[in-house]
Amino acid sequence: MSNILDTVKNRTYDAIVIGSGASGGWAAKELCDKGLKTLVLERGRDVKHGVDYPAASKAPWDFEYRGAVTLQERTAFQGSRFLRAETLNWAMKDDEQPFIQEKPFRWVRGYHMGGKSLLWARQTQRWSDYDFEGPQRDRFAVNWPIRYKDLEPWYSYVEKFAGVAGDRDGLTVLPDSEVMPGFEMSCIEQYFKENIKKHFNDRDVIKGRCAHLTDPQQIHTQQGRGKCQNQTMCNRGCLYGGYFSSNASTLPWAQKTGKLTLRPHAVVHSIIYDDKKGKATGVRVIDSTTKEMIEFYASIIFLNASTLNSNAILLNSTSHRFPNGLGNDGNVLGKFISWHNYRGKGGAEFEGFKDKKTDGRNPSNAYMPRFRNVLKQETDFLRGYAIGLGGGRGTWTDTSKIGDELRENIQHPKWGNRRLSSWMMGEVVPLEKNHVRLHADLKDKYGIPQLIVSCEWSENDDKMVADYIEQTKEMFSKAGFININAEDTKSPPGADIHEVGGVRMGEDPKTSMLNKWNQLHACKNVIVSDGSCMTSTGTQNPTLTFMALTARAANHAIEELKKRNI
Repeated sequence: MSNILDTVKNRTYDAIVIGSGASGGWAAKELCDKGLKTLVLERGRDVKHGVDYPAASKAPWDFEYRGAVTLQERTAFQGSRFLRAETLNWAMKDDEQPFIQEKPFRWVRGYHMGGKSLLWARQTQRWSDYDFEGPQRDRFAVNWPIRYKDLEPWYSYVEKFAGVAGDRDGLTVLPDSEVMPGFEMSCIEQYFKENIKKHFNDRDVIKGRCAHLTDPQQIHTQQGRGKCQNQTMCNRGCLYGGYFSSNASTLPWAQKTGKLTLRPHAVVHSIIYDDKKGKATGVRVIDSTTKEMIEFYASIIFLNASTLNSNAILLNSTSHRFPNGLGNDGNVLGKFISWHNYRGKGGAEFEGFKDKKTDGRNPSNAYMPRFRNVLKQETDFLRGYAIGLGGGRGTWTDTSKIGDELRENIQHPKWGNRRLSSWMMGEVVPLEKNHVRLHADLKDKYGIPQLIVSCEWSENDDKMVADYIEQTKEMFSKAGFININAEDTKSPPGADIHEVGGVRMGEDPKTSMLNKWNQLHACKNVIVSDGSCMTSTGTQNPTLTFMALTARAANHAIEELKKRNI
């Protein structure tokens, strides 16, 4: 009997965090900083900062095939996109977690310590009240239970610790961040910015705010991080800690407290709910190396497994009290899944600035905040889109020749015109039909039901893409560009990640899963603060908002734990 009690004691913590990515890392940091003995569960392998980045800072000739992947290597990763030797160590094998695409959907996952915080685009634009108030204005999705003022101090808190480069732009549609100097725009981006200001009074081009250290402060040196080296090899892992990731920042910070336990290879099966106690008591985990099921126990549980996995875990967490999934009294779990619309792409050339050259690399890009339907409904589609912009000048080679002429052309490529590329990031309005659910029979290799993803574009998305194409062509034309193109790529949902929803926040337990503190309405010691908690998508890259929500939710949960309210 004592052995059983001992092993239970060894598997009991004050808090459990499911997921080690951007939001999970923040949960771990806040909980450990406040003295809670915390277990972080990561389904993938361990990755130690600065040690397990095998491709970091390597030149193309350091790879056997200059970055190309062999056909033999490709066979295990047929479901992965953009396979390159530089990032092959992050790729997920096809048999790890099969899922059913009821409609075409790309699900990008990061199964390793740090998750997608090692792979993200690092763009960190804040939300404004125009974003939080969107559902209330047009009645699509439920009203957000919070507003910008609730999150503003937490944005600042997170930004100061993570480090954000950019400008203070003074825009109501995109509130200013706590920033260090931003990366300089290229001459073509600056030219476009000036021409947009000349021709449009409702649009601004700014430096994209990004989670890079350009002027490290004491808080960053305490984390062991250094200045961004402008290598633009970020998704291989940064040896300098120049950009924010869980591995470089929040997890080692939490580890220094002595309160953190990291457990990789821990595939979460479900959350344990005790009907008698009326709360969650722990987490069931399958060890991916031994296939053994193990239970861990804690007073509070943070679910930060990434949007679709957090939905899957709650759907699989059934009990007598919750036969349809933990907290699912209103039968909304898994519904109103949303994402960002990147279908619109464009580009154009400019014949000027041939006397200038670019010095160095820029890990960020220019950015045009949303300008559609901000102050009033002015189009035949709801919400709006932001635009990313990146420009430079490349070379071209005439390979139509043979012999000496071909060799000479290859050795001496010619400079082309400057080019500016454009891409949209549209707000997909949440619809009930866009959902995920568990398959009744099919299971993965861990015995966990496979996830069915049933998501598709709507007419609203099609209209938004058409508007982007029209506006992009007009903006390039007025700025004097040539060879203008803009198109609908018809890419499927999920192609550019940023999926959110399914466990949305709201005021009414009948129509939402979480309260304003990210607690399950019906099980308040379970806190969900990754993308699944989002009621709507906004047009900004979402990770900064996940992190701010998590820091806020963790500090509230700690206070509630002290008061014995959870």
